[in-house]
Amino acid sequence: MKKLSQLSTGLFILLLSFNAHAQSKTGADYFEGKWSVLVKGLPDGDTKMIFVLEKKDTTITGAVQDSTGKEIAKISKSEIKENEITVYFTAQSYDVNLLLKKKDDDHATGNLMGMFDAEGDRVKQTK
Repeated sequence: MKKLSQLSTGLFILLLSFNAHAQSKTGADYFEGKWSVLVKGLPDGDTKMIFVLEKKDTTITGAVQDSTGKEIAKISKSEIKENEITVYFTAQSYDVNLLLKKKDDDHATGNLMGMFDAEGDRVKQTK
């Protein structure tokens, strides 16, 4: 009986240690990578952009690409909170910003300039 109690205690501690490592990423760690963002309701119609975000220390830099992969702008500034990021860039001679909020591990929602809804999906790299 004593061995059964020790075994169950050991299993419980093992399960707790696995759970401790399963925490999801936040901040720059979460947003780092390639994101496909669909901006809805623009005057020219819905637009898909690719954001290639790179982590530099605790901030994010990178570029904005069109759907063919051609770079259309560099990210000039970023502001990161625990579960959201705002990136600033220039598009068609206008300074604009995109806010994305974490929805789950691979999806984010937000807006462009506070006016147009945006949905972001993490682009998974194929090996």
